[in-house]
Amino acid sequence: MQIAPASSVSSSFINPTDSTDASKSAALNASLSHYQIIRRNGAVVPFEPAKIAVAMMKAFLAVHGTQGAASASVRETVDQLTQAVVRALLRSRPGGGTFHIEDIQDQVELGLMRGSHHEVARAYVLYRERRTQERATHKEQQVASEPQFHVIDKGERVVLDGSLAILDGSSLRRIGARRSSRPNTDRNHAKPV
Repeated sequence: MQIAPASSVSSSFINPTDSTDASKSAALNASLSHYQIIRRNGAVVPFEPAKIAVAMMKAFLAVHGTQGAASASVRETVDQLTQAVVRALLRSRPGGGTFHIEDIQDQVELGLMRGSHHEVARAYVLYRERRTQERATHKEQQVASEPQFHVIDKGERVVLDGSLAILDGSSLRRIGARRSSRPNTDRNHAKPV
């Protein structure tokens, strides 16, 4: 896919692995250098329209099977849809900027629906939902496996949740009083001569 200025998009697809398209690919990367993606983990990465095409091709394959990848019409359809999605994204931020990954996926869904590829759009939506659930489950498992710190509050063992709400003013005064009533055992403390 070749992308000229934000106002126009060429109809030819750039295959970054094809050496004949290397100069076109470099021009594409230069024209998109002002655009970035915010991933779910917060990382900011360069905008790569080829990844949009890969995601859409996977959705088509999920519906039409592996023979769909060999079909020139499917590849052409994916190219056209990718260009439409990229145009819509670039129109939303003509001077450059960042897109959240969810915004891009929403545009892909919209493009599939507007292109009357309802079965593919449905497969894409279901895949996104399944991945969202998998990420949530993984996050819950990760949180459960993290160590927990406990404190004794009013004689009861409670999880220290980071808010330190249990350390109210009176608790802090008691800690301070106990600390000041102890003799100074700090060996590095200089004694007056």
